[in-house]
Amino acid sequence: MTEPSDTQPHPNTDTPAAETPDAMVEVVAPLDPLEAALAEVAQWKDMAYRNAAELDNFRKRAVREAQEARAYSNADLLRALFPILDNFEMGLEAARVESEKSMIFMGMNMVQRQITDFIREMGVTEIEALGKPFDPNLHEAITQEIQADLPEGTVLKVSRRGYKLKDRLLRAASVIVSAHEPMATSQVA
Repeated sequence: MTEPSDTQPHPNTDTPAAETPDAMVEVVAPLDPLEAALAEVAQWKDMAYRNAAELDNFRKRAVREAQEARAYSNADLLRALFPILDNFEMGLEAARVESEKSMIFMGMNMVQRQITDFIREMGVTEIEALGKPFDPNLHEAITQEIQADLPEGTVLKVSRRGYKLKDRLLRAASVIVSAHEPMATSQVA
């Protein structure tokens, strides 16, 4: 076997330190273990607070959405009931014309009161329209009548009642509105 000669460089000792890959890595002073642990604790504590706040917000949102769902869950049922109530009231009015003392009229009147009480208990309120200014958010104008003695846009007659469930519109009131001049019509030549 041959021994290494002095002319061959030794792989670990003869290479300059700047050329080794280890020298290119920046040397970072090791953190104090206590400081590192305290920094990690602070990080986990912050994350725990954020997650607790997020969970609390989620719970509040879920409760609010559940309350809203309960409050407005009957809206479709109530909307379907309104045309039935309208027809029932037309029948009641026809029975009133016949005779207010008839048993049919008195029975229908009691049923109408029960239905009215029921929808009121459900949180439904009738939209007050008669004599009020026209509000396109609550009223649906079906026609206008010339009334010079009233301000323009005053509701003269309610042809179909409107209803709200708490603060939501279920059905707009169909109304006849006052006007000062006839509506302009376009003439075809």
